[in-house]
Amino acid sequence: MSQLPRRRVAAAVAGEGAAPATKEARASLKGQQTKAAIVDAALRLASRLGLEGLSIGAVAEIMQMSKSGVFAHFGAREELQISVVREHFHRFEQEVFMPVLALPRGLPRVEALFANWMKRVAFEIESGCIFISGAVAFDDQPGPVRDALAESVNTWLDAYRRAVLLARDEGHLRADVDIDQMVYEIHGLILALHYEARFLKKPGSIARAHAGFAHVLSTYGTAPSAAAAAPARVG
Repeated sequence: MSQLPRRRVAAAVAGEGAAPATKEARASLKGQQTKAAIVDAALRLASRLGLEGLSIGAVAEIMQMSKSGVFAHFGAREELQISVVREHFHRFEQEVFMPVLALPRGLPRVEALFANWMKRVAFEIESGCIFISGAVAFDDQPGPVRDALAESVNTWLDAYRRAVLLARDEGHLRADVDIDQMVYEIHGLILALHYEARFLKKPGSIARAHAGFAHVLSTYGTAPSAAAAAPARVG
């Protein structure tokens, strides 16, 4: 065995050579943290200005970084916009959807999903919602950003549709309920709330949205005694 391989073996046994790997790991972690911070800043900016108002330069200014520094993490403005959409949906999912999984299947989940959604909207009335502004800006602009927006909204509506379907199967809703129509009406309440509260500044909009949801439940729900008698399963 030559001297060089022996030295490498000795270094490996002694633990030498670990430092470069550790430096690489630290550099990778720092890069991930910086990228997450950029996305967070970009999300806050997009909430106010919309995705179409998002730019590498504007985010660089907020982060006090050079444009090239931001560009190193996101090769294009479009990539940054898509990352913002995904982060927005991740936060929405964590706040609105994930907490209800511990509740019994059926109407409790349907009601909790709407309640959590309304809490989120109450915040977005002040800060803005990129799903709402994005739908206006990208509805006629085919491409990856529009696809990311549509995929996020459809994923959420599919989850709500599943919750309504389970509520029907549990006997909490009428057996002949039109699942798509019910979800359409609930989604419509949220969209109307954004328009009336954020754009028109009409007082009482949140209360009207809650009243509208109660009306939807009374329209499609079974008698309270039937719902109470239906066994509720968790999972």
